[in-house]
Amino acid sequence: MKNEKTMDVVSLGELLIDMTMNGSSEQGNALYEANPGGAPCNVLAMLKNLGHRVAFIGKVGDDIFGHELKGVLDEVGIDPKGLVMDPDVRTTLAFVKTFEDGDRDFSFYRNPGADMRIERSEIDTELVRSAKIFHFGTLSMTHEPAREATVFAVTEAKKAGALISFDPNIREPLWDTMEEARKQVLKGLENCDILKISDNEITWLTGKDDYTEGVEWIFERYAISLITVSLGKSGSMAFYKNDPGASDYLKAEAAPFIRKDTIETTGAGDTFGGCVLHFVLEKGLKDLKVSDLKDMLTFANAAASIITTRRGALRVMPTPDEIKAVING
Repeated sequence: MKNEKTMDVVSLGELLIDMTMNGSSEQGNALYEANPGGAPCNVLAMLKNLGHRVAFIGKVGDDIFGHELKGVLDEVGIDPKGLVMDPDVRTTLAFVKTFEDGDRDFSFYRNPGADMRIERSEIDTELVRSAKIFHFGTLSMTHEPAREATVFAVTEAKKAGALISFDPNIREPLWDTMEEARKQVLKGLENCDILKISDNEITWLTGKDDYTEGVEWIFERYAISLITVSLGKSGSMAFYKNDPGASDYLKAEAAPFIRKDTIETTGAGDTFGGCVLHFVLEKGLKDLKVSDLKDMLTFANAAASIITTRRGALRVMPTPDEIKAVING
């Protein structure tokens, strides 16, 4: 008997506090703002704003930040049923340094962090099986036991007929070696139907400076239907196969929405990714046209541009009306 699909998207991974730079004190010391974050939950927050039913699976500490994060999930409408609170380990913190151009660098306090400690036995399998789309990244694959838990959840989702969405979201300082990171990314590619990957990640993974050649490298090896490549200030690209086993594919590109009021880019890729999954939920993955892909990218680029004007992401995702206003200029 097939599981009833009561959730549009369920994601697994990290829920943490982004300590984001926010000016200086009178003494000249950097001030940091505690923003709720974590890529998988950012994606869910965007989807919730677009009207979808979403739920999260992960672990936080039974501490001040952990309770705050659970409260934020309730606040933004992400079902926290799969959230585990652990009294023996602290909630992960990520300090975010922002540069003048809006780009950023991360320092993680995660040795270990609660997100790394979720175990296979703690995965809510009924919640996993209830998803139309199951979404994950690689931060839950850097160490055991979270790696085993992630693979288990992906396997259960596939068995239940979910589409699998994967965003590598590589954070180099969190890996023992980049060879191990590559191994886990390839494991993600083996299992996903939808891949969101950034420009620097695709070059690192495939050795191709040309992004189309990089996507072709992936298509030759893995049966993926939809690949999107986020290009930051250069916009985005989408590559689509109606039949994942075929050699031909469609390609589309969309220009970015450059903002003069950008303050930081944390969460822009997650916002983009959430909009892509929204498109898949609305349109499916069959018989798409180049015009469909172009519309998807334009909508996602507009949403991502809005989040760059706000600190953090999870709590401040754009609304459909705000996105449409940007597109309409």
